[in-house]
Formats: sequence, structure tokens, C-alpha cells
Amino acid sequence: MTTAITAVGTTELALLVDQARVYAHASRSGNTRRAYAVQLASWEAWCSGRQICPLPALGASVALYLTDRAQQGASIATMAQSLAALSQAHTAAGHPSPRFTPEVQEVWKGIRRTHGVAQRQATPLTPAQLRSMAKLGTARDRALMLLGFAGAFRRSELVGLDVGDVMESEDGLTVTIRRSKTDQEGKGRTVGIPYGSDPDTCAVRAVRTWMASLGRTDGPVFVGERHGKATAHRLDGRDVARLVQRLAKRAGVPLERLSGHSLRAGLATAAAKAGKSAQAIAKQTGHKSVAMVQRYIRDAELFADNAASGIGL
Repeated sequence: MTTAITAVGTTELALLVDQARVYAHASRSGNTRRAYAVQLASWEAWCSGRQICPLPALGASVALYLTDRAQQGASIATMAQSLAALSQAHTAAGHPSPRFTPEVQEVWKGIRRTHGVAQRQATPLTPAQLRSMAKLGTARDRALMLLGFAGAFRRSELVGLDVGDVMESEDGLTVTIRRSKTDQEGKGRTVGIPYGSDPDTCAVRAVRTWMASLGRTDGPVFVGERHGKATAHRLDGRDVARLVQRLAKRAGVPLERLSGHSLRAGLATAAAKAGKSAQAIAKQTGHKSVAMVQRYIRDAELFADNAASGIGL
């Protein structure tokens, strides 16, 4: 009897261990796991060329790695992601993270102070630029661009939409975001998209036209196109960036620092210029703190009541 109980217990424990691994895997988004994999591959390649043990790693080795990457021009954000990936890999393997060793802490502090920590902000699209770009795209392109702008959606939120997440009413669209960068637990949020005053740039009408062409009641909203027809392949964030770049080039819009995030930044900046409150902007963008939208407001007000204007120069 005891042997049987032990056997059952062992089987149950093994199942629990397997399920724990599944939950641990799900604790991070697919994009994060892929990014960490890239960073770990880079670390392992660097170690291999220098006969250094990658795991567990010495703090001195990681400090030298960061120094080398900084000298090669890696951004602060990229190196921070490398540190996060290394820390996660060590923790998962039962080793202490080298991230918090004195060697790494000192070098990392010096790198941040020397190379700066300012983010490379995406250039916000203006409504005029959006108008010129949207009219050059397909029905899908127009829907994606206009919805992405009006909803101030992140790329992942936009391409993650399913048909059932978008509902039209007399007021406009109600869009349900099931999961986002700042909502990994999937609590979700809803965003209202009102009808636009111009039918040619109305996100509601553009989405209605595109979804009618899809002719289905489930599956992803934004998919690939082949020979003018929709495929079953869901777009990803990189596709959004490519689309923005492609249409911008065709419309003659400057490409410098233009990305998929330019749609989100564009709405926030345009709303700030229109006098919308920080609370209203945060409600649309999904920022949990009003302080996070203040930089959009600051950028929008750079030339409003500017001290250098109207002084006779």
C-alpha cells in the first residue's frame, strides 16, 4: 500500500512540476521570450569566443560583456534587456543572478552615466501625415493605420485583436484589449473609438469596411495580404512598423525615427495640442499613471506661449 501511495505521489508531483514549468513559461509574453533568447544567444557566443563559462557566470565576466557591448554601440535599452535575460536564466537554473554583483553594478552605473539613459523616442505622426499615408494603402492598411492612431494602441495590442474584440454601435467602436505589455495577467480593458468627422479618415468606417471584406466572425482582425486577398496569417508588431515605413515613404513623410509606435505617439501628441487633459489621454493610451503622458504634453507645448516668440527677433 505504501509503495502504491508513493508511486501515485511521485506521479502527481511530476505532473505538478510539468504544470509549474508551463505557468513559468506563460509568465512572460512571447515577444519577451524571443527577445531574451536573442540576448542569451549573443551572450553565449561572446563567452564561447573567450572560453568563458556562460552559466553560472561570474560578475566580472558580465561586466566585461557589458563594457564590450557599450563600446560596440549597443543601446542602454538593449543592454538592460541583456541583463534581464541573464538574470532570468540564472534564476531559472537555481543560480544567483550576476546582475547584483558589485562588479556589474559599478560598470552598469558607469555605462548609464557615460552613454545616457534617454530613450530614443519615436516621431509622432501628425493627423495630416496620417491622412496622406492612409489614402495610399489598401483597405486593411487604412483600417490598421486609422485604428492604431485613434486608439493609441501599441503594436502588439493592434495585431492581437480578434474579430470578436471589435464591436460597432451608434457611438463608434468598442475595442477590447485582452492583454497588453502592462497587463500580462490579461485583466483587459476597453477603448472607445468615436466616429471621425471625415469619412475618408474615420477609423470606425475603415474598420467596418475591412472587416466586411474578411467575411468571418472569428480569427484575427489584421492578417497578411496576398494578391489582393486576405490570408489567415496574423500580422505581428514588425509588420506594423514595416507598413508605417512603407506608406510614409510613398507619401513623402520623413522616415527618421518613424516606427509602429508613431501611431500611438501621434494620437497622444495631437490630443495634447488639441487641449485634451492628461487624464483623457491616459484613458485612451492605457497608461496607468498620468505622469507617463506628461512628456507628450510637454512636446506638444514646446511652441505654445514660447518665451522666444514675439520678442522682436
